[in-house]
Amino acid sequence: MSIAPDPVEVVRGDSPVILGLPHAGTWLPEDILGRLNERGRTLADTDWHIHQLYAGLLPKATTVRATFHRYVIDANRGPEDESLYPGQNTTGLVPVTDFDGQPIWTEPPAPEDVADRLARFHAPYHAALSAEIERVRAKHGVAILYDCHSIRSVIPFLFEGVLPDFNIGTAGGTSCAAAIEAATQEVAAATGRTWVVNGRFRGGWTTRHYGRPQDGVHAIQMELAQSTHLAAEAPPFDLDPAKAAAMRKSLGEILARLEALAPELAP
Repeated sequence: MSIAPDPVEVVRGDSPVILGLPHAGTWLPEDILGRLNERGRTLADTDWHIHQLYAGLLPKATTVRATFHRYVIDANRGPEDESLYPGQNTTGLVPVTDFDGQPIWTEPPAPEDVADRLARFHAPYHAALSAEIERVRAKHGVAILYDCHSIRSVIPFLFEGVLPDFNIGTAGGTSCAAAIEAATQEVAAATGRTWVVNGRFRGGWTTRHYGRPQDGVHAIQMELAQSTHLAAEAPPFDLDPAKAAAMRKSLGEILARLEALAPELAP
């Protein structure tokens, strides 16, 4: 029997930048894994290899990573399970379908299951993230939370057509200083890849909840199309080393720009 990991892994750094990784985990407790159907067990909606894509790009950055899979509970949804995108297809706090709208459970989670998972997984992740934000802000006068995500580039249930390579979310410009949004957009545009700001993905609960520019806490979400770094957007979801290397260069430039901006942003 495998030993359960801590629900959150924190690596502390001295940079004003914090990397949030709520969807990189693939671990599920045996009792929860046993309730997933065959489709659910493929874990198709993982942010595959996103932690590897960002690893070491900003050596002094703090990272906060959920080890549990989003099917256990989604750390980028609010504890009250309010919709992030009213009127649009989406998944909830504890998803009952995958991103294609197909059921993933043989025994769907009951309300008591959701309450248990909030306490065991969701709350520890956000307690750790909150603590790191406060620590970094106390040190620098400002904290920049960069929330790392990826998703398949074609998912008709969630959006039409093909998703841009870079999907920058700032909750309509409210979760961070304009300079942070502009710098991220400039680097994305300079790559020659497709990009959008506040398109289909405008920032999840993490970005919206923590982003308080007036208090020195800036939050921005980056949702990458998985076609930019995976060999194929299908099982076994292998990382493509050449694609990943090219993307890492661009992401490293974005993070360096944000770190350099921090001294100008302290209130």
